[in-house]
Amino acid sequence: MKIKVLVVFYSRTGTTKRVAEALTASLNCDSEEIIDAENRRGFFGFLKSGYEAAVKKCPPIKEVEKDPSLYDLVVIGTPVWDGTMASPVRTYLMKYKDRFKSVAFFCTMSGSRSNVFAEMESVCEKKPQAQCMLQRAIVEQNKYADKLEQFVNTLKMMK
Repeated sequence: MKIKVLVVFYSRTGTTKRVAEALTASLNCDSEEIIDAENRRGFFGFLKSGYEAAVKKCPPIKEVEKDPSLYDLVVIGTPVWDGTMASPVRTYLMKYKDRFKSVAFFCTMSGSRSNVFAEMESVCEKKPQAQCMLQRAIVEQNKYADKLEQFVNTLKMMK
């Protein structure tokens, strides 16, 4: 039996979106971009984003088009801001956590350590089926295919 998968992601700079698009293509599934209601462009947008992540703010996001309850697995992607998930992802998890049957997580980050997955698990109250942490530099250099393939193979074993 093939499971129905949805890849949901937020991306301020495009790095996480790039991974989400590759993941969606590899899994041949639907995707949904979390659209922030706030302007995060430029240096001040960067500062605001880090602050919101640090204080665990849940900013407004636009209504999603795809209902996560219609999917067997929701794969959620976030950039890492100040060591944790992006605030629009926090909003999405808080708003839709009761609709998830099963989850998996991926993130893109510039640093080397983060507790982002533990925090995502805590907020959505679901243990992830798989996790994938990618350094921004390897995504930008297009050297992340092997790591992403391992993640995809783990997810496909669920089918």
